[in-house]
Amino acid sequence: MVEPSLNLIEYISMNKKKNYILPDLKAARVRTPGDDAIFRTDFSLPEATVDLGKGRYYFIRTYGCAANERDSETLAGLFERMGYAKTDAMEQADVILLNTCAIRQNAEDKVFGQLGAIKQLKRNNPDLILGVCGCMAQEEATVNLILSKYPQVDLIFGTHNIHRLPDLLLNAVLSKERTVEVLSNQGEVVENLPAQRNSRHKAFVHIMYGCDKFCTYCIVPFTRGKQRSRKMADIIDEVNQLKTQGYKEVTLLGQNVNAYGKDLDGQTTFATLLEQVALTGIPRIRFTTSHPFDFEDEMITVIAKYDNIMPAIHLPVQSGNSDILKLMGRRYTREHYLTLVDKIKTAIPDVTFSTDIIVGFPNETQAQFEDTLSLVDRCQYDLAYTFIYSPREGTPAAKMEDHIPFSEKQKRLQQLNERITYYSNLNNQKYKDAIVEVLVDGPSKKNDDVWSGYTRHNKLVNFSGEGIHCGDIVQVKITEVKSYSLDGIAINNGETNE
Repeated sequence: MVEPSLNLIEYISMNKKKNYILPDLKAARVRTPGDDAIFRTDFSLPEATVDLGKGRYYFIRTYGCAANERDSETLAGLFERMGYAKTDAMEQADVILLNTCAIRQNAEDKVFGQLGAIKQLKRNNPDLILGVCGCMAQEEATVNLILSKYPQVDLIFGTHNIHRLPDLLLNAVLSKERTVEVLSNQGEVVENLPAQRNSRHKAFVHIMYGCDKFCTYCIVPFTRGKQRSRKMADIIDEVNQLKTQGYKEVTLLGQNVNAYGKDLDGQTTFATLLEQVALTGIPRIRFTTSHPFDFEDEMITVIAKYDNIMPAIHLPVQSGNSDILKLMGRRYTREHYLTLVDKIKTAIPDVTFSTDIIVGFPNETQAQFEDTLSLVDRCQYDLAYTFIYSPREGTPAAKMEDHIPFSEKQKRLQQLNERITYYSNLNNQKYKDAIVEVLVDGPSKKNDDVWSGYTRHNKLVNFSGEGIHCGDIVQVKITEVKSYSLDGIAINNGETNE
């Protein structure tokens, strides 16, 4: 998992002879059968890195999905093992790490903009180490651009070798040379890495890594590698530890959680895992992301059976038109998706749905877009993450000719968002004067005198109350309804309701 410790002279000498390890898109496509390596040895730092951060500060900025957030918690844990202290001020940092997302172009543009802004910090502090990691680092074109246009970047590594941060950082600090190590293999599972959690009451738990679906528009299978499921015993151990530490909610993470276990013994399924997590007794369980193709009836049964599995399901549809879904490589039709939604609603009558929708897929016609609108009318989502299609170099969709003007795509996005907002507001109306159970996250972002948290159905609630603390589960009476949030008053004065 981690290379053996070396003395400093040997270490620098060895690494000066190494060439960059650059991403390889062709290698990232490869999928071979068989078990993937799982490392469970107790993690220990290379001797030379034990006090590397003594008296120094680190800063991590995370872009993208919950998987990136969880990876950043691991990176923070590694920094703190090396003696670094966290800072929220870039100006104070001795190491700045940008953990990046490659799902859309605007996410990458934000990173490049940030790299430009950090350039002045590097001039003011030549010893500052600036690193780029995560999904963008797995892209050939992106790394080549960074190497040629952003000399202020000292360290580049990808999603497969997070555990190598101590070694890579040591090389960047001591050699004063740019360090690049991006692996394009299928990946592995590394257990027992340290983590510095961002919350003391809600936790992300990886249940798997990577994806084998290869949707035609998606870069994730290339940046995250082959689907690799963690052993169920390791996941349950982690959840039990979190429960013992006082955590109230876990979110099970995977690029496609419904496919969990299909790469293991063939007997372990996500439904099996979900039930075992529920039996730990932790108060709240969520999961993301679900692929409709793998959403089996057994899962619906388990979700309906256990009160601590939250009745809020994120079920990305991407398009309401079957022809577009086929071009996207989604493996289901409009009819299959709607049948699945009906099944879930029948088994879990109070369920809420959120989704992802892409508008402007290459050559999407007006009639095909209207199929998406009609599907939204049918499903009446509580929330949707909507995007204009963003070409990703190396994916099949990026090679498709597209004759739809961008202005037309913007118009469609606005129309879609108006429809989503209408149903979100309509769904929220039923909560007026209702009493809901809220897990308190902390003060509201807009008002320190108001508390904020989420209901079982994943509704954001801002409320007033006395004697309340982060991590409390409180009863709140809803007094005002908005399109994407609820306002209320706590009625049990911060007492935990378990």
